[in-house]
Amino acid sequence: MTDHPKVKDYMTQEVDTVSPEDTVKDVIELIRKTGHDGFPVVEDSRVAGYVSASCLLEKGLGEKISDIMSCDVLVADTEMEMTDVARVLFRSGKSKLPVVDKSGHLRGIITNSDVIRSHIERTSPQKVWTLKRTLEAIHNIHVDVVREAVNIDELVPTQPKVYADELDGRIYELKKGLAEPIVVIKKPNRLILVDGHHRVIAAKKLGMKSMDAYVIPLGDEVHLGMEKTAASAGLRTLSDIKILDYAKHPLVEITKRLKKGDENGLANVP
Repeated sequence: MTDHPKVKDYMTQEVDTVSPEDTVKDVIELIRKTGHDGFPVVEDSRVAGYVSASCLLEKGLGEKISDIMSCDVLVADTEMEMTDVARVLFRSGKSKLPVVDKSGHLRGIITNSDVIRSHIERTSPQKVWTLKRTLEAIHNIHVDVVREAVNIDELVPTQPKVYADELDGRIYELKKGLAEPIVVIKKPNRLILVDGHHRVIAAKKLGMKSMDAYVIPLGDEVHLGMEKTAASAGLRTLSDIKILDYAKHPLVEITKRLKKGDENGLANVP
């Protein structure tokens, strides 16, 4: 993936479309079938408009899409950078854009989820490169990084707890294919989980057996502080990680205190 990911790298190429000659009834049936809330209107392979579920309100079942579609359509070019797509979606309030080539032919569709995915994949390597440089500086060694799948059940955790609300978020991401790779240090006889505890527990709950990971191979002669701390805390397998309830999450506690302050009139005290 390039440093400046483009729409063509993340768009969905298979797009459900409708014709200007289709009727409101046709689109309603397509909504029921696909679960989507809007579709590009395509004529001769070119985007002629866009029809959303809201366009169908109070319309007769026999009305043609050409009479109710929006012709003022925002589109993305295949060569457009994802950062620019993010700006357009944010400023327009839209959740998706049809993707066209230079001739205006429909090539795919790009969504908010694709933008999130591109952001995750672009930023996730930074964590492992920072870890690589730290290990090299502290231990005066050269460190390699490989990308491979790891067996979840073999992972040794270094974090004693995860939070239930964040866990729900990671489960959602995994279902949508949005989760970034985890970071693992590979010793001769063990896999040490450095980053991604919520993702791993979420994957385990979903019945996944392996996960994509950035792996740093190290020998036993390299003694890690995190490994010693984890052993002292009794962390040997993923089952040793405690899942804390929502109410125990620090951010929730802060929110509760702020809300209580509002109720007591304290939030308005200068």
